[in-house]
Amino acid sequence: MKTGAAALDTPRHRLLDFLALTKPRLNSLVVVTAGVGYLAARSGPLDPVLLTHTAIGSALVAGGAAALNQTAEIDLDERMTRTRTRPLPARRLQAGEAVWFAVAVALVGLTQLATLVNPTAAVVAMATLFSYVVIYTPLKRRSHWALLVGAIPGALPVVIGWVAVAPLTAQAWALFWVVFVWQLPHFLALTWLYREDFERSGLPLLAVVDPSGVHLTRHLMVYTILLIPASLGPAWTGLAGGTYAVGVVVMDMLLLALALRFAEGPTVERARDLFRATLGYLPLAWGLLLLDSLW
Repeated sequence: MKTGAAALDTPRHRLLDFLALTKPRLNSLVVVTAGVGYLAARSGPLDPVLLTHTAIGSALVAGGAAALNQTAEIDLDERMTRTRTRPLPARRLQAGEAVWFAVAVALVGLTQLATLVNPTAAVVAMATLFSYVVIYTPLKRRSHWALLVGAIPGALPVVIGWVAVAPLTAQAWALFWVVFVWQLPHFLALTWLYREDFERSGLPLLAVVDPSGVHLTRHLMVYTILLIPASLGPAWTGLAGGTYAVGVVVMDMLLLALALRFAEGPTVERARDLFRATLGYLPLAWGLLLLDSLW
């Protein structure tokens, strides 16, 4: 009779552990964002094959980046409750095999984009991989300003989708800035929500180095206010119309109200409300954008 530990050491469970390295839930946002970039940029009929290659290639590169990030942060993940059961800190996978898996997945994704989409999409995806793994991952151990660097690879998938069918234009960068700025209040709310766990990691996040929340609140207010002009970028560049503009302004005001409520007295409950609101923000914004473009 197999023990519980031995029962977990099966090909099926190892496959699931390798899949977990790619952070599938987070990767779903990459797929959707790349898809939105493609749909917003296209001027002709929908090419489902090209869209599929764009989405899968983007997901593979992002999955490889996520896996490489986890191999570099095993020590951090071991300290935090919310991450200690991941495959690497739990020792269900070895770091060496995780690196090989990550590199293989990323290379397959880059090759797919370069050969079946276009070289520009592959270059943008390579920039996503490099900025996340080589710059952001080590920088986050040194400074809370790494948040701004980490928002770059988080926002580039929409550009990958755009350049799959159109030249790189101001409209593509307008979409990039929506995602870039949106991530900032989203992540700050998350760090306050799990600040005790992040404190165990030793990362110099604002929620950790300033338990009063004063500095985090100032950053949160600045980023939430910046989201207003950033979110209107697609309308100003002619990519979206009045329906989108009115909709995102209403959502911006809701986020700003929740940020002000948090600033009055930082609590876990208020951070959770703000975090949940940011989770719904981007899908609704993309829905309004695509609806506007159809009209």
